[in-house]
Amino acid sequence: MSWRSEHIWIELIVGSRKTSNFCWAIILFLGSLGFLLIGISSYLDRNLISLFPSQQILFFPQGIVMSFYGLAGLFISSYLWCTISWNVGSGYDQFDRKQGIVSIFRWGFPGKNRRILLRFFMKDIQSIRIEVKEGIYARRVLYMEIRDQGSIPLTRTDENLTPREIEKKAAELAYFLRVPIEVF
Repeated sequence: MSWRSEHIWIELIVGSRKTSNFCWAIILFLGSLGFLLIGISSYLDRNLISLFPSQQILFFPQGIVMSFYGLAGLFISSYLWCTISWNVGSGYDQFDRKQGIVSIFRWGFPGKNRRILLRFFMKDIQSIRIEVKEGIYARRVLYMEIRDQGSIPLTRTDENLTPREIEKKAAELAYFLRVPIEVF
């Protein structure tokens, strides 16, 4: 999602609040809760889950292992839910030709550096670079090359853009910023 005018280009960046993250967090939570309940029911010799008779699972070693997997899954699930609620990775890219400033803002994890704001002068932008790696794990990333500061990714590495989409995005941004495009 982006907004453009003659002098300003603002592109909103989606963070952790994606459908896939919600699905994985729910699946992991329910699966680990099932493992934990089965491990506890084998310890108590009671059926906490009616589908699984606890008499078939011995507490030592199967019940302990299932309880461990259940606890580990709950910790990972809580981590996913925290990143979703904090919306880690979301933010915006703002290119302002009138003031000659580029602002890149992202939300991080809570703490001292939760708000990440990078600002650059447009005159320091050397080029827009497209990095393409094809194969089983295809990766297409758009970078902004800044003089004496390296490159800054403008797209997420898990954002699966087609070659046509990334070329179009790079061409539009390079035209707006009046810089060349490099392909690697």
